[in-house]
Amino acid sequence: MSDRRADRLAALTSALTANHLDGLLLSGLPNIRYLTGFSGSNALALVTPKQVYLITDFRYKTQLADEVGHHASVVIEPQSLWTGLWRVMGSLPQMDVAGFESAHLLHRDFQRLLDAGARWQWRPTTDLVETLRERKDAGELALITAAAAVADRALGRTLPQLAAGMTELQIAGILEKMLRDEGSEGFPFPSIVASGARAALPHARSSRKVVERGELLLLDFGAEVGGYCADITRTVVIGTATGEQREIYAIVREANELASSGVRAGMRGRDADAIARSYIERQGYGEAFGHSLGHGLGLEVHEAPRLARTADAPLVPNSVVTIEPGIYRAGWGGIRIEDDVHLGPSGPEMLTHFTRELAEVA
Repeated sequence: MSDRRADRLAALTSALTANHLDGLLLSGLPNIRYLTGFSGSNALALVTPKQVYLITDFRYKTQLADEVGHHASVVIEPQSLWTGLWRVMGSLPQMDVAGFESAHLLHRDFQRLLDAGARWQWRPTTDLVETLRERKDAGELALITAAAAVADRALGRTLPQLAAGMTELQIAGILEKMLRDEGSEGFPFPSIVASGARAALPHARSSRKVVERGELLLLDFGAEVGGYCADITRTVVIGTATGEQREIYAIVREANELASSGVRAGMRGRDADAIARSYIERQGYGEAFGHSLGHGLGLEVHEAPRLARTADAPLVPNSVVTIEPGIYRAGWGGIRIEDDVHLGPSGPEMLTHFTRELAEVA
């Protein structure tokens, strides 16, 4: 896979010119990783038209050679990262107007710009790097595809181990062990295991509740490979499904399939959302689908673009998005089916392949 960091820097440099900026301060770690390859947890980066300066601490000195190489000028700062930043900026004669990431800068750090950084003019910016990240290159797509395969395999190994009488936390533990065993580097978010009436909570926390026979069991989890995320949800029944469970499951499954096959690059996010939402509404469950259809995937499990009723922006070619319709009823439970889809030049390509047939477990 070719290294695209130089291309990414060139594209960001063009954005700096368009916004009349001499440089851009990056504090969002996913954006820093996207441009430099650095995967640590403590860094600032200053991007100029000629160079990227990466400021971090001693803990990462060894890994920087492998991750960053020549793609940034590295500063190992023994005190505060901000001390290193001021030193770097003070050495650049053409640095007068600098941007900062308004979505990622803490207020206390903004105050640093006003005080210690008062010699420069600071301008807030929005999504300069995030916009570039929407369009995945071949290397990024390969990593997301690998993460999706890890998630598929982990789920396949988890379901045969489940039984009534287990707690949600026990099931989450099995699932997360299988994810690790299959090669996931981490968990992009805490795995959601919700059973019975708790499955009606779209972002439930796994709990000590005991899973009972006949209940719905919703599993929403992610995998991570090379820093890139996959996100998948399947809903199963512990034991034998009722007719009502089958009926509602079939509606959610059809909504998922309609949207997964119908979403296209160039389509507005709101129009993609409408593919699944309009079908669910026609079945009489519109009010029970309260969240958006999906979101982008990449270095973060939730990133641009958005597939939602309020999203007017077009979906860019080669983005990767989730398709996750659901129906939720308080006191009864909920059903969600989520897949990851690449919006390629010839149409949508499914990256998650675990069956969408209703599984009756144990």
